[in-house]
Amino acid sequence: MKNSVIKDIIATVAPTLATALGGPLAGVATRAIAAKILGKDDASFAEVEAAITGASGADLVRLKELEYEFKAQMEEADIKLESIAADDRNSARQRQVQMKDWTPSVLGLAIIIGFFGVLAYIFRFGLPAEGSEVLLIMMGALGTMTSQVGNFFFGSSSGSKSKDAVIADLKGAQG
Repeated sequence: MKNSVIKDIIATVAPTLATALGGPLAGVATRAIAAKILGKDDASFAEVEAAITGASGADLVRLKELEYEFKAQMEEADIKLESIAADDRNSARQRQVQMKDWTPSVLGLAIIIGFFGVLAYIFRFGLPAEGSEVLLIMMGALGTMTSQVGNFFFGSSSGSKSKDAVIADLKGAQG
């Protein structure tokens, strides 16, 4: 019951933090809340719980400030991760152009042919009585690789292109 009240308070005041508390960033979010509300990042969960349930108006304002800070840090981390991924794709493409290397194209073609070949086999003959799990696992892996081939040669999405433009603007502003 008390835990539900805490979740409701945090979800109302700081929805991004509440989401983080329910996932793999729970420890980070708990430490951030402890540092902002209690002034110490090594507070126990019980201490944080007590601070939230007995939060004053000023504490809720600090929690809202933390929400904005945490959200900005998560967005910055996402931009940095996307920048790293974009740089990685770009360097692979540049390598292919400079080396005049056909390996990525041949490998990409083999993956796509393999994917559609296995798919056609399944549609034509159905799943075998034995070993169908292996065939389905292979199909899933080939589907993932086909998507990666498309991302390599054509870019991942229009959303990614928009992020690339934002990243380029940020790089320009820094340089």
